[in-house]
Amino acid sequence: MSFLDFFLGEKKKTASVAKERLQIILAHERGTRSVEPDFLPALQKDLLEVISKYIKIDAKDIKVHLERDASMEVLEVKIELPDRL
Repeated sequence: MSFLDFFLGEKKKTASVAKERLQIILAHERGTRSVEPDFLPALQKDLLEVISKYIKIDAKDIKVHLERDASMEVLEVKIELPDRL
């Protein structure tokens, strides 16, 4: 993003904004290394809002889980889509 784009407010695509937010969240979490991640409910809510723009989906159909190991972290996102879109 250029300096002028920041002040002029260039419209970004939803996917790129979501990707940037996820990168910021993951970078923050890697830095803090808290035992229980506090961003997962917010991430799940954001995913529900974005997907609901395109298809009808319930909150129970989206599950977000973070597993940590000594050498890596795995963010698992499960989204159950309806049979008929």
